[in-house]
Amino acid sequence: MSGYLTTHVLDTARGQPASGMEVVLYRIEEEGRTELIRLRTNADGRTDRPILPVEQFRPGIYELEFHAGAWMDATGVAAESPRFLDVVPIRFGMSQPDHYHVPLLISPFGYSTYRGS
Repeated sequence: MSGYLTTHVLDTARGQPASGMEVVLYRIEEEGRTELIRLRTNADGRTDRPILPVEQFRPGIYELEFHAGAWMDATGVAAESPRFLDVVPIRFGMSQPDHYHVPLLISPFGYSTYRGS
């Protein structure tokens, strides 16, 4: 099986998918980070295609940025100034050509993630 990367973002405060959230993928290397792609989540809280498809997979360190503050603003979550959570970065390694799934469970005051399947 060849490697690829997916995500699923769930709004745990409202118990529904986080539709319309911007997600940015970076590759982390000694000289810094390189942006690879920007996508938005669909109505199911997933991206319409893999974030990192099979043909672009290579082992290494990556970072997903979830633009939660802008998403909360757009969905009518009561605003604070500044928001407790704005951009949520998750840095992780991919060592094997496998399916990596990095979900985000988000609310205005907390989040969690794990390696999913």
